[in-house]
Amino acid sequence: MKINNTKAQMRKGVLEYCILLVLSQEPLYAINILQDLKEAKMIVVEGTLYPLLTRLKNDKLLTYRWEESTQGPPRKYYELTEAGRKFLNELEGSWSELVEAVGKVRRNRA
Repeated sequence: MKINNTKAQMRKGVLEYCILLVLSQEPLYAINILQDLKEAKMIVVEGTLYPLLTRLKNDKLLTYRWEESTQGPPRKYYELTEAGRKFLNELEGSWSELVEAVGKVRRNRA
């Protein structure tokens, strides 16, 4: 039981980074972001994504634009701002350091 909670917390800790990575290639509709994250087994519910998108937008790391849709109401497409790209670059360095540190700890236990 505890392992599932720990795994969820680990995923939650890197979710912001993953959202920025997904958006680094192109602007995306929230459902497409959700699909990419689900495929990577990083997120399973919309209720987790939307508050994070709002927070990232409020932090000026994301912006959005509305586009008309042929299949219903207009869609909100999210994209990184220049500040978001800089922040992502900083996270890339932090992620590499973290992966290296965890790797060292794992190797040292053998």
